[in-house]
Amino acid sequence: MNDSTGQVSHDPITLEIIQNSLQAVADEMFATMRKTAMSSIIYEVLDMGTGILDARGRIASSGAGIPSFVGVLDKAVQVLLAKFPQETIQPGDVFITNDPYYGGVTHLNDLVVAMPVFAEGRLIAWTANIAHNSDVGGMAPGSLSVQATEIFQEGLRLPAIRLIDAGEANESVFAILRCNSRMPNFLEGDLWAAIAAVRIGARRLTELATKYGVATFETAMEGFMTFGEKVTLSTLASLPHGTFELDEEQDDGRVYNVKVTISPTEFVVDLRNNPDQDIGPTNTSRDGAMICAQMMLKALCDPHSPANDGTFRPIRLLTREGSVFHAREPAAIGFYFETEVRVFDLIWRCLAQHMPERLGAGHFATIGGTFIGGIHPDTGRQYTIIEPQIGGWGGREGHDGNSALFSGFHGETYNCPAEISEARNGLHIGRMALHTGPGGEGQWCGGRGIVIDYGVRQDNSFLTIGYTRSRIMPWSLKEGHEGTGNYALILRRDGTQERHAFVSGLRVDKGDVIRIVTGTGGGYGNPALRDPALVARDVKNGLITAEHAQRIYTT
Repeated sequence: MNDSTGQVSHDPITLEIIQNSLQAVADEMFATMRKTAMSSIIYEVLDMGTGILDARGRIASSGAGIPSFVGVLDKAVQVLLAKFPQETIQPGDVFITNDPYYGGVTHLNDLVVAMPVFAEGRLIAWTANIAHNSDVGGMAPGSLSVQATEIFQEGLRLPAIRLIDAGEANESVFAILRCNSRMPNFLEGDLWAAIAAVRIGARRLTELATKYGVATFETAMEGFMTFGEKVTLSTLASLPHGTFELDEEQDDGRVYNVKVTISPTEFVVDLRNNPDQDIGPTNTSRDGAMICAQMMLKALCDPHSPANDGTFRPIRLLTREGSVFHAREPAAIGFYFETEVRVFDLIWRCLAQHMPERLGAGHFATIGGTFIGGIHPDTGRQYTIIEPQIGGWGGREGHDGNSALFSGFHGETYNCPAEISEARNGLHIGRMALHTGPGGEGQWCGGRGIVIDYGVRQDNSFLTIGYTRSRIMPWSLKEGHEGTGNYALILRRDGTQERHAFVSGLRVDKGDVIRIVTGTGGGYGNPALRDPALVARDVKNGLITAEHAQRIYTT
């Protein structure tokens, strides 16, 4: 590992140290961003992700955060590399994109920040992160509206541009960002947190490459990608082989289709036979559909180790441009997350019946994006709470489903503590409890969703939500019962009620209560086969009534 002679070390211990160091750097970037961000969606919920890419923009190591964000960063950096000639990229540069048609992948609220890393006078890697930002302009507070029909209505578009030039901030870009946000201080504060994270990551990588030599550093990254591919191929060889197909009706009446072909060398996901892109904001980019395939392959093949470019090399994705899963510019794309969680769950359901030992019954399968905002009654400033919701997972052989977790698409995040919501936002949290009652019964039951009450403290506030699995319930396996749906009830102060699953800019006033109800997961196995001791436990814990237990869990 002599960097002065350019020799390459193939010592496995040295290469393993470098790879583990990459993971540690990605995690340090994550911690930096969490500790310096201004918005609770980032520092409490952790709606973000960090990663390290090689010089070609291939994912080498990922930090904590949302699983669906792991596959964003490499795609964004590869767009940057295609746009900017390498000779124009300098030490100290920082780039930004948020546009799904220019490397952003998701929607305009998610800012991707990337920084090139140099050692021995050449580009050796990239550090990057992504996080949801509270407001980037557009036709509605929070930048999401179900009325949007084109991306221009969803906020400020940043088409892969240079934010910092050789260490000098481009103040014009910052001014444009501030001017287009309803919450400029939060936007700028969160953006500088992202910049701090990529800078600390770049510094650590330069130190690492200098210590072991650039050639050895690059060999370690390449070697671990090769290893990732071998691990995936090894598991593919043991899975059921063939072509599996599923059609599934959605809440809005459309039917989605997937064909999955598994062979010893490929994982082919065919989404071509699907509806045309939506006139509204429930579309996703092709890159977004690819992320869904990546997450499912990772869940099947090696869910516990870090992901890298090699992990996903066996994937082949087939889409049709102009479809809901491969939208054509300038389609609106704000609620992409509900479309992608549908793709993820569609692939899951297609395969679960053929490999139930690996995949359980259906879970509540929504991001549960909940946006409540208005003028804070104590400070007079605009606030927007952005809260993904937690719900129930499906039962599986030998185990009940987990209760009150985020969806498989959203992953390693946390619900925002009531104390933070009440202190930072103009709301009162009346309760948060498990959603009990019928649904999800089986030999192994689905986990429970939640009920949470947001009390509104100021007139002329607003609610925006986008939930799926509201009409079409979480699916069961092997004679289990379906789960329950996701929805919001508006309990008006005059005693009236409204039920919604997809709405934006809905006026709520002081004294109104927004009640969020998330679903119970699907059951696994015939309920009559459930252990009576487990039934008694559920009755004792108040999860079901004795009458319901007598009706469901008897032969």
